[in-house]
Amino acid sequence: MKRLSGFLLFAALCAALPILFPDNYYVTVVGLTVFINIILAVSLNLLMGYAGQISLGHAAFFGLGAYSSAILTIRYGLNPWLAMLAGAAMVMALSYILSRPILRLKGHYLAMATLGLGIIVHIFFVQADELTGGPDGISGLPVLSIMGLPIDSDIRWYWVLCSFMLLTVLFSLNIADSRAGRALSAVHGSEIAAQMMGIDTAKVKSHIFVFSALIASVAGSLFAHQQDFVSPESFSFFFSIELVTMVVLGGLGSTFGAVIGAFILSILPEVLIVFEDFEVLIFGAILMVIMIFLPEGLFVALKNRVIHFMRRSQGGA
Repeated sequence: MKRLSGFLLFAALCAALPILFPDNYYVTVVGLTVFINIILAVSLNLLMGYAGQISLGHAAFFGLGAYSSAILTIRYGLNPWLAMLAGAAMVMALSYILSRPILRLKGHYLAMATLGLGIIVHIFFVQADELTGGPDGISGLPVLSIMGLPIDSDIRWYWVLCSFMLLTVLFSLNIADSRAGRALSAVHGSEIAAQMMGIDTAKVKSHIFVFSALIASVAGSLFAHQQDFVSPESFSFFFSIELVTMVVLGGLGSTFGAVIGAFILSILPEVLIVFEDFEVLIFGAILMVIMIFLPEGLFVALKNRVIHFMRRSQGGA
């Protein structure tokens, strides 16, 4: 019930912002980047925070979704929504095939395997010039439309991305409270103990890996049409690291922690741009301070402190 209340409050805030600030740059433009990053961070948190499986190649699935939409719509004239579905199906099939051998690995071996996946996909985007456009990328994607209404302005994209972001957050919250979520928590705690409880750990990890990749793929397709351009730079290894940082910064295993982490890492560079040459140094210093003093993650740490304060207050009363 508390999670649902938090979600409704969050949804109301997202819906109110463009109404209260219709001409605000941060709402209509930066907000689009924030929503994409939240979708990706929440999807990665399903794998890392819930199942405890680290991934340094999440940007690969994001990029595959984006390039699938770009290639299928521009080079083959496919309807954008059908291209999005085709890209999602392809990513699901690929992630399922890769999940079994990759997720048998643990710790830094798993990290290196997912890192290798991300690097291979990025190299493919750069080298397959005839298909992907190489380093120059692909531009001129057709405009998405919903029931005949073209999504051709920032404010319309705001509502589209906001809706998908809220669905992703709601989906993640529902998983946390479901039988599947309890299975993921058991796998995260101890795979051996989970197996002794009758949980098919390989199946559980494989399914969450596929779901996480699927969400990233759809986000990539939406990103491609919103930007009207795709290039390998947007899907590099460094972006995968940034996504991991978002999840860890907010708090592993917390959906709203992933939301907060994505929001901070998306907005902070825009805020610090006034410092020019010192922007990167200040950005890094802020992240270091947060992780040193709040190692469990910003949102999780604040939530725990509020709960502790409330309990002490009730005890004192």
